[in-house]
Amino acid sequence: MELGIKGKVALVTGGSRGLGRQSALSLAREGVDVAICGRTKETVDETVSELTSLGSKVVGIEADVSNISELELLHKKTVEQLGEIDILVNNVGGSGSTEDIGDTSLEDLKKVFDLNLFGSYELMRLVVPSMRDKKWGRIINIASIFGREHGGKLSYMSAKAALIAITKHAAITLAPDGVLANSIAPGSIQHPGGSWERFEKTNSPEVVQEFISRNLPMGKWGWPEPVGDLVAFLASERIGLMTGSCVVVDGGQSHSLI
Repeated sequence: MELGIKGKVALVTGGSRGLGRQSALSLAREGVDVAICGRTKETVDETVSELTSLGSKVVGIEADVSNISELELLHKKTVEQLGEIDILVNNVGGSGSTEDIGDTSLEDLKKVFDLNLFGSYELMRLVVPSMRDKKWGRIINIASIFGREHGGKLSYMSAKAALIAITKHAAITLAPDGVLANSIAPGSIQHPGGSWERFEKTNSPEVVQEFISRNLPMGKWGWPEPVGDLVAFLASERIGLMTGSCVVVDGGQSHSLI
């Protein structure tokens, strides 16, 4: 399928590993020029080399998306080196260390919102003006099945639910300008350095297998490629009427009907 995005410019946050890395790879294979950011120079540089081998222009930037003060510079560097951003993939996220309302302080809640929501929102605000001017843009926010239904930690659930809501509202607002915004809700996706890899390493094989048997109908962890390829499709000319959608990629893990 020809996606029609060769030569477009994308910014992928948290693009040095996991779902962000896979999203950047899937976009680069479609001929998209890609900027990635991450907090660790070594992993950013490794992914830049991998992306460059696919023939696209690539920029790697050290940045912490949870630090709002860094985002304007991140946006500026991307535009200066690749051009105005056509495709924004807000991938950065993560959960806090506490679970319920009795243990989650307001400060804990704010930290998780900084990581999962506020940085993504600010980047959306930074890219929207040029997208509106061009009458073309794609915003793809990586949420979670636990932004759609109960599961996970209170702060993480709340931040991802808010991200889905912001995506929906923005999509309706931006639709007349040709800017399409969608979110993706992955389930339990395993990748190197991710939380499910840590879960496997810190629990017995019996505990891990019990979790998989109870929660994952396909009998195995999810993997990054389906998410990355969906990002490329949602960034494409082929999505037509799709805006404001939240697409689940979880192997049947979630229970919600909507």
